[in-house]
Amino acid sequence: MNPPKKIIIIEDEKDIIFITKNFLITQGYEVYTARSLKEAKDILNSTEPDFVILDLMLPDGDGIEFCQSLREKSNVTILILSARANDIDKILGLGFGADDYMTKPFSLNELAARIQAHLRRMDRLAETVKKDEIISFGKIKIDKKAYSVWVDGELIMMPAKEFELLHFMTEHKNQVFTKSQLLDAVWGYEAYGDENTIAVYMNRLRDKIEENPSQPIYIKTVWGVGYKFSWKE
Repeated sequence: MNPPKKIIIIEDEKDIIFITKNFLITQGYEVYTARSLKEAKDILNSTEPDFVILDLMLPDGDGIEFCQSLREKSNVTILILSARANDIDKILGLGFGADDYMTKPFSLNELAARIQAHLRRMDRLAETVKKDEIISFGKIKIDKKAYSVWVDGELIMMPAKEFELLHFMTEHKNQVFTKSQLLDAVWGYEAYGDENTIAVYMNRLRDKIEENPSQPIYIKTVWGVGYKFSWKE
């Protein structure tokens, strides 16, 4: 029997912590809670989570800055949970390394569905790759097993959803996908629904793997349709 997945809830509202923690425990998760960034850092120093639920507004700091700092050290899946429904906040959060975003008030069942979708896709990807399997595209090397990407010999830090999007596109090189198809393929549920997310992720991938992001060699925009990973054998 596999050990339960570990989830950290970083949230300063006691009622939300209480309700969300107890609900996720009933779903079979091992749940840790922190009401400040300091508490969160203490937990992260001793625990390696599978999933992080992060509020943006915390008493001792900005959740987005914490998200960026965490992403620089870890590929753990991060879901931002915030009362700020503004699209700018959403794109900003995703731009700094979050994998998903929900606004308060929220449905516990939807939260559970999103967590399950993220964790299931990571598990499936891990099961389908062979040990130490590495694929190369010019100066890019992708280690599917280790969730690692090298560009010109340099290891590039890449959050889980960025890696999964890149991996999906390289597995279907030269095939054009709409934003909606990419959302469904990588995030796994249509409820997410914000196609602007794909544009944000494509820009981030280009910044990391392209020599000149404004004139991409690999990640091409097919105007009026979507995107493709361009590669000739």
